[in-house]
Amino acid sequence: MSSMKRQRTPFWNVFRRSLTVLVGETLLCFIADASFAQSPGPSKLEDSLKSFLQHYTGTSAEGKATRYSAAFTDLRGDGIQEALVYLTSDGWCGSGGCTMLVLAREAPLTLSLRKTTITRLPIRVLATKSNGWFDLAVRVQGGGIPFGYEAELSFDGKTYPPNPSVLPARKLPRGVAGQVVVPASTQAKPLF
Repeated sequence: MSSMKRQRTPFWNVFRRSLTVLVGETLLCFIADASFAQSPGPSKLEDSLKSFLQHYTGTSAEGKATRYSAAFTDLRGDGIQEALVYLTSDGWCGSGGCTMLVLAREAPLTLSLRKTTITRLPIRVLATKSNGWFDLAVRVQGGGIPFGYEAELSFDGKTYPPNPSVLPARKLPRGVAGQVVVPASTQAKPLF
């Protein structure tokens, strides 16, 4: 079991079978027959993430039209990269924006997925933390919000807020330090 410690072990390598359970706003995937490589290259991480997202979105016409942008970053400060994913297509977007996913390994065979809707790029990781996770920032505009602003998404111990335009998300003052991980200029990639 010591080889399954959180140090430098990615969580989404080669999913073959999984059981998915929704717990509140957090989706837990219990993975069977998964291969966990110790240090895959960036293309292997991207391929594994793409494979997972294809399974998650499904093979319907709507699912096949999905495009995505992703960034791998350490949101807990523990040396393990989580994935921030921005999904775009009619099924993932509305007048207020599109869907952002945060994927994190919780245990050797458990993946958690946190979903926040109506977000707009860029996605930033802020310098502040809440409950051990870095705060995130997304743009909010449209869908009845004519003057856009940046919203802060703080981790509450279980998840990030599911909607950046209402509490517990809050309007972020200008000039808050953070790093852009998914820029507004990102070209989304086809999922299929």
